[in-house]
Amino acid sequence: MNIPDATTPTNGGASTPAWGAVIAMTLGVFGLVTAEFLPASLLTPMASDLAISEGVAGQAVSATAVIALITCLLIATIIRKLDRRYVLLGFSVLLIASNVIVAIAPSISFLILGRVLLGVALGGFWTMSAAVVMRLVPEHLVPRALSIMLSGVSAATVFAAPVGSYLGDIVGWRNIFLIASGLGVIALLVQFATLPKLPPRGHGSLRTLFEVMLRPRMRFGMVAAMLIFTGHFAMFTYVRPFLENVTGVAVSGVSGILLGFGIANFFGTYLGGMLLERSMRLTLAVMPVVMGIAGLGLATMQGGAPLADAALVAVWGVAFGAVPVGWSTWITRTVPDEAESGGGLLVAAIQFAIALGAALGGVVYNASGALGVFSISGFLLVMAGVVVAMGLRTSAVTAEQN
Repeated sequence: MNIPDATTPTNGGASTPAWGAVIAMTLGVFGLVTAEFLPASLLTPMASDLAISEGVAGQAVSATAVIALITCLLIATIIRKLDRRYVLLGFSVLLIASNVIVAIAPSISFLILGRVLLGVALGGFWTMSAAVVMRLVPEHLVPRALSIMLSGVSAATVFAAPVGSYLGDIVGWRNIFLIASGLGVIALLVQFATLPKLPPRGHGSLRTLFEVMLRPRMRFGMVAAMLIFTGHFAMFTYVRPFLENVTGVAVSGVSGILLGFGIANFFGTYLGGMLLERSMRLTLAVMPVVMGIAGLGLATMQGGAPLADAALVAVWGVAFGAVPVGWSTWITRTVPDEAESGGGLLVAAIQFAIALGAALGGVVYNASGALGVFSISGFLLVMAGVVVAMGLRTSAVTAEQN
């Protein structure tokens, strides 16, 4: 059976929308991001159980990000002759395997192995996701489909941090990762049932990546995005130790504050969509500044005020909710002719930033605690917002300009 949305594109998109497949992509995002974020809420018990410091445990986040970075740069070349349907199913299998390995890990080495598998799935899936969604729906429905898919990020933020923190204290952090593997199974089954055949398009070479990367707008944008995501993930990786050691709240309080972050992030995604329709540059510039001010506010108060800290964490969540939506939209305007390559470069920049944020955050944490992490990260985010405001170009690029 010929599937128009997968094999017969019109204007780069599909003749009829395949909403079931879009939902399947959303479930994939939800499972991957949940697994990615879980260490932030389980860092303390993971470190204690494996007899390592929280700074060392935080390097599990770095390992995932480093492998995701490498994967997103190479995946288009490796899979250039493969049907994207089977590639996506393979990433879901890796997600399941990763969570199972982490759940039974007897040492940091096994933990890192599991997170490496997650990095392959994460980097590959994110590199392909926008380009695949663009093939599942007609061109005029692409923004709506992308917003649905990215809602999986917000839902994972709501689920992973607070639920992981709360249930982890009850059933143990290992069982939380087993539950996460179950989410992967659900995503795999839905993807198997709904994803159409997605034969490869284009050449998918490293040369294309370099050509896209050398475009002036891309170079500046990648640097700006890296600054923002480095600051965010340095704070987010060590948010639980901050709340426990600086704010002074118990596990239940951490869960409540992280739930507030997740809910705020969910609404921030939709707020970002509305703001982007008005001004992309303003949205991309203001949000990191708001995040940075929230981080500096948390560091300045130095704990002892749980309600105020919870409010600042929620403000941080709202602002960050708009960031992935904003940068994904920026990519579609900046490299519309090479969406998959542009998406891969954006993922590479983000994953490098996650690795850098987690790694530098670990060094700062071991030297000056969570307070130092939030102080430096907050300043970095404010500076990133200034950089975006001063130099990022956001107008749509035409084929003649490429």
